[in-house]
Amino acid sequence: MDVSIDKYNRSYTRFTFLVCFMAALSGLLFGLDIGVIAGALPFLSVDLDITNYQQEWVVSSMMFGASFGAFFAGWISTKLGRRFSLFVGSILFVVGSLWSACSINVESLIIARIILGLAVGIASYAAPLYLSEIAPENIRGSMISMYQLMITVGILSAYLSDTAFSYSGSWRWMLGIITIPAVLLFIGVLFLPRSPRWLATRGRYKEAEKVLNMLRDSKKQVKKELNEIQDSLKIEKSGWILFKKNNNFRRAVFLGILLQIMQQFTGMNVIMYYAPKIFSIAGFSSTINQMWGTVIVGLVNVLATFIAISLVDRWGRKPTLKLGFFVMSVGMFVLGFFLNFGIVNNFQKYFSIIMLLFFIVGFAMSAGPLVWVLCSEIQPLKGRDFGITISTATNWIANMIVGVTFLTMLEKFGNANTFWIYSFLNFIFIIITMLLIPETKNVSLERIERNLMLGKPLRDIGKCNF
Repeated sequence: MDVSIDKYNRSYTRFTFLVCFMAALSGLLFGLDIGVIAGALPFLSVDLDITNYQQEWVVSSMMFGASFGAFFAGWISTKLGRRFSLFVGSILFVVGSLWSACSINVESLIIARIILGLAVGIASYAAPLYLSEIAPENIRGSMISMYQLMITVGILSAYLSDTAFSYSGSWRWMLGIITIPAVLLFIGVLFLPRSPRWLATRGRYKEAEKVLNMLRDSKKQVKKELNEIQDSLKIEKSGWILFKKNNNFRRAVFLGILLQIMQQFTGMNVIMYYAPKIFSIAGFSSTINQMWGTVIVGLVNVLATFIAISLVDRWGRKPTLKLGFFVMSVGMFVLGFFLNFGIVNNFQKYFSIIMLLFFIVGFAMSAGPLVWVLCSEIQPLKGRDFGITISTATNWIANMIVGVTFLTMLEKFGNANTFWIYSFLNFIFIIITMLLIPETKNVSLERIERNLMLGKPLRDIGKCNF
C-alpha cells in the first residue's frame, strides 16, 4: 500500500512539473522574439533601407506593444483567468510572427512587432503569475526561474536560427520560423488546468480543490493550502481600490515597479537586441563572426540561468541578486575601460568579449529570473493582478526606453561612457537590494502577504518569525 501511495504521489509531482513546463513554454516565444531581431536587423535594414532611428523603433516597437499587452493581460487574467491569458497570447504570437515575415516596409514591420509585443506582454504577465500559483512553495522559485530559462533558450534558438539564415540573408525566414513554436504553445495551453487561486477568487472552491489534488502530494497539503487561500481572500478590497486605500499594498506595487526598472537598466537587453553591433564595436568586423559571437552570448545566457535555478531555493533571492549586480557592474566597467583606450590587438578584443560574457552570467544568474520570482511573490492575492500588471508594464516601458536610446547614447556619449553608465547603475542596484529587497525563500505567499499587510519593513516581509 505504501508503495502504491508513493507512486500515486510521484505521478502528481510529475504532473506539476509538466504543467509548469507547458506554462513556461510561453517564455520560449518571449525569448525567440527578443533574440530574432538582433540577427535580422542588419539584413532587413539594408533590404528595407531604414535609418538608425528607424532601427531603434523596429526593436522598441515590440516593447511598446508589450507594455499595453501587460495592462490588457491584467484585465483578462482577472476576469477570465491566467490560462485564458496564455491562450490569447499564443494566438497573437502566431499572427505577429506571420505578419513580420510578410512585411513589405518598415511601417508594416513595426505594426507586426507591436502585435508580437502584445503577445509578449500578456505572456510575461500571465506565465510567472500562473507558475507562482501552481507550483508548491518549496520549488516555486525554481519553477518561475524555469520561465526565465525558457526565455534564454528562446534567445539562443533565435540566434542559432539567425546565424543559419544569415548565409543567405533570409531575414523573412528568421522572423517567420517563430510561427512553429507559437502553434505548439497554442495547442499546449488547451491542456493546462486553471489556477486554483484564481478559481478561489471566483468562489469556485470545489474546482480549486480538484486542481490542487492533481498538483500536490497529499490531501493534507491540499487542505492546508486551500485554507490559506481562503484566509487571504477575507480582505475585502482589491485592485485599484486597494491601491488607493491601503498603504501596505502600495508599498508592494512600488517595490514591483522598482524591481522591474532595476532589471531593465542593468543593460542586459542592450546586449540582446544589439549583440552584432556590440561585437562590431569590439573589433569583429565580419558579419558571420558577429553572428556566431551572438550565438555564444545566447549559449552563456542559457547555461548561467541554471545557476539561478540551482541557487534560488537554496541560497536565496537576496544574496544571489547582490552577487549578480556586482558581477554585472564589474563586467560593464572593464568593457568600458577597454573601449575607452581602444581595442588594438587580439588579446584586448577577446578579453573584452570575456567581460561581456561575464556580465551576461551575472544577469542570467540573478536579475533575469529573480525579478520575475519576486514580483510574483510580493503582491497580496486580492491585489495580485493589479500589482503584477503594473510591474510588468513597467518592465516593458523601461525595456522600450533602453532599446530606443542605446544607439543614440553611443553617438552622444561614446562607447566607453555608455557602458560605464550601466556599470554605475548596477552598483547602485546592490545598495538598493541591501536596503529594500526581501528574502522570500521557502516562505508561503500567504505569510508574505500577512507580513506585508502588518506593515513590516519591505526587506523583512519574507521572514517567518519576528
